[in-house]
Amino acid sequence: MNNVKEKSNFGFFGSKLYFILACLAGIPIYIAVKGYVESIQVYADDSVAFAATVFFIMGVFTGRYISQVWASGLKTFPKDVLSGLALLIVASIAWLFFHADFPLNGRTAINLLLFWLPFLLISIASGMMIKVMHTVTQNQLTEAKSQAAHSQSELNLLQSQLSPHFLFNTLNNLYGLSITDHQKIPPLLLKLSELLRYSVYDASEIYVPLKNEMAYIKNYIEFEKIRIGDRLVLSTDLEEMIDPEIKIAPMLLIVFIENAFKHSKNTASPEIFVDISLRTWGGSVLFSVRNSYGQDGEENNILNGSGGVGLPNVNKRLELLYPNAHELNVRSDELFYTVELQLKMK
Repeated sequence: MNNVKEKSNFGFFGSKLYFILACLAGIPIYIAVKGYVESIQVYADDSVAFAATVFFIMGVFTGRYISQVWASGLKTFPKDVLSGLALLIVASIAWLFFHADFPLNGRTAINLLLFWLPFLLISIASGMMIKVMHTVTQNQLTEAKSQAAHSQSELNLLQSQLSPHFLFNTLNNLYGLSITDHQKIPPLLLKLSELLRYSVYDASEIYVPLKNEMAYIKNYIEFEKIRIGDRLVLSTDLEEMIDPEIKIAPMLLIVFIENAFKHSKNTASPEIFVDISLRTWGGSVLFSVRNSYGQDGEENNILNGSGGVGLPNVNKRLELLYPNAHELNVRSDELFYTVELQLKMK
């Protein structure tokens, strides 16, 4: 009931607005028409100018109505139609001035027709152009809002998957350690609580300060150092003095870091090599991670993102949050798997 009432009120105020705009538009139209009829020496020029102004405004609304019938579904500007209407308006105006200089002698009725017909065409064509342009603009705006809402919903879904994905992988690791190296469990659980606090509470925004994300990454690295122990050969180059105004999509980089630790531990080598770099330069965030990996077909799993939701998720988020503003390079050789990502600063 309220929606019906709101629509009714909107229709009332919309009609009132159109009436006010028509009155305001009628002023310059009246002045222009009066000047024209005076130039061709028409008797009762005030009455004729007023009648022509009303006639013109009615023609504009008629043109709007005609366009509304066939243009309601347009999402792009019909260039041929708009060009034709513009040409018709220009030709009709040119004809009015030509006819004013060369009227037909003794042909009053035909002269009236030759004046009012192009005048009618100008008003209808103008109304059609206005309605088509307004309709296309509104349809494009509605479609853009719909796409934005869809992208936002998709982004929220992708972001909601990150914490469960991280928790699932971490609990699997903790289960293995509880059997083989249970004394590491208490400090790992403490680090895990800090990580989950950030991922659940602090990472709910679309963009978060890069400084906060850096602290989260450092906590995660400490978590992995405890978990892996002496096997880990870690090299980090993490910028310390980061502008607090720089923002980044939350838990975007951690997917690559988590992947590096996850797959490097499966190498047959007694040592696990992980190299992480994160710096800002020239309006961009520069990130890279390199890790050793196994030779049992695991490279293919990493590259294709078949190891879980992480990599497909982050690729989709990059498309939604950094369209034409990111560059992701993935490569591998016989020993190392490398990810390099460049993001435009937010």
